[in-house]
Amino acid sequence: MKYTPNPMQTDDITLSDDLLALTELIAANVHDVWAAGRIKEGWTYGEVKDTEKKTTPCLVPYDELPESEKEYDRNTAMETLKLITKLGYEIIKK
Repeated sequence: MKYTPNPMQTDDITLSDDLLALTELIAANVHDVWAAGRIKEGWTYGEVKDTEKKTTPCLVPYDELPESEKEYDRNTAMETLKLITKLGYEIIKK
């Protein structure tokens, strides 16, 4: 079976300044959810990722991640917000 990803195109969506700020908060939470899942699966911090030993250097607070890892989480957050917007939903801060 061959899988060809086909994400909805969101290039035409521009996020407001408020939603851009929200992107960083969501990215940090995405990382925390990922880290909590890894820890629950028995993973621990290690200087090198080792799937057999279940160690990863990314089990650190979001602020301590390398920029490349933060960008991955930011992209996930931003694309989610763009998709929500494209689908016609509005995010309103109370």
